[in-house]
Amino acid sequence: MASNDRVRVRGVTIHRPIIYGNTAWVLTPNEREALPSPDHTHRWTVAVRSAASAPDSNEVGGADDLSYFIKRVTFKLHDTYPNPTRNVDKPPFEVSETGWGEFDITIRITFVQESGEKAITFYHHLKLHPWTAPGSGEPEIPTLENALKAGPVHSWQYDEIVFNDPFQSFLNILTAHPPTPLPKVKRRPVPYHIANLASLEASKGGTPEFTQEMEKEEAERLDKALKQIVEDTHKWRNKLIEKENESNKYKKELEAVLQLKSK
Repeated sequence: MASNDRVRVRGVTIHRPIIYGNTAWVLTPNEREALPSPDHTHRWTVAVRSAASAPDSNEVGGADDLSYFIKRVTFKLHDTYPNPTRNVDKPPFEVSETGWGEFDITIRITFVQESGEKAITFYHHLKLHPWTAPGSGEPEIPTLENALKAGPVHSWQYDEIVFNDPFQSFLNILTAHPPTPLPKVKRRPVPYHIANLASLEASKGGTPEFTQEMEKEEAERLDKALKQIVEDTHKWRNKLIEKENESNKYKKELEAVLQLKSK
């Protein structure tokens, strides 16, 4: 490797869109009976994938092979699972299991050696049950029949891994593997459990897909949240200053009273 390949390219920022999350399927009675643990109600897959989806695939995301910049993905499952720390060193970067409960999964991404980058960590709450439909009141776990009709439950988060001032060698790798662009609009039906629908019969289900529109909406939400944080910080700083001034005022009044009493 040439020595200049280990020089960082200052002022350059490059990112890669990814998604992380899970898809869960309810088990039929026959499938549950065939398991070593018949109390398990779902099978699920947790994964890290490219944000874009392949047109002919029923998977969420996964159009691109991420192994050109990801060396390993480590999934830390609940301690009740055998070998709860699962290292996946080649694509697909995913783990499939069965279970009955929801829990938090730690996802640690280690990059290829050429990157010189530190590993990063995400946290995902494994979701087995459908989101509550708007206007349906308190969340309710659907019956087996309705869960089978509704189809898989999807819970995915879009994110962008940003590399600032990358090594020249790593920048060469990244630019040689441009990500598949996100479609401008949805090409797939929205799954029942995240759609604004009143009945199972109103939808035949579907696989969610990340789009440029969603990417823009996410950026706008983050920008709005950042502005709100700045506004709140300013407001509470002013309140703190106000309370400190009030406290100093009371201290001076108390000192004056004590001086009068001491005379």
